[in-house]
Amino acid sequence: MIVSTTPSLEGYRIQEYKGVVFGEVIAGINLFKDFGAGLTNLFGGRSDGYEEELLNARSTAMAEMEARAVKLGANAVVGVDMDYEMLGSDNGMMMVNVSGTAVVVEKI
Repeated sequence: MIVSTTPSLEGYRIQEYKGVVFGEVIAGINLFKDFGAGLTNLFGGRSDGYEEELLNARSTAMAEMEARAVKLGANAVVGVDMDYEMLGSDNGMMMVNVSGTAVVVEKI
């Protein structure tokens, strides 16, 4: 599966558009990671706990989007966009949404 943020793929021709596909993940940040992030915020530095959760959520959302594209018969997804958001101010929920256009491409 070829996945790209660009609307086309160099060296490939889009033969068919299958539709827009999404991958969504809403992940909770546990109390310990939230506490660690609070200390990092106070003293400075990177929050390994939050970064790990973000990486996992992004990977899961991408895999979900790709699986939905395969179900439509696509072999690529173009125009991919990622959106990240914290839900609420105190509940520690993070949303990752990935979308793109599922297409069938052929090498030229």
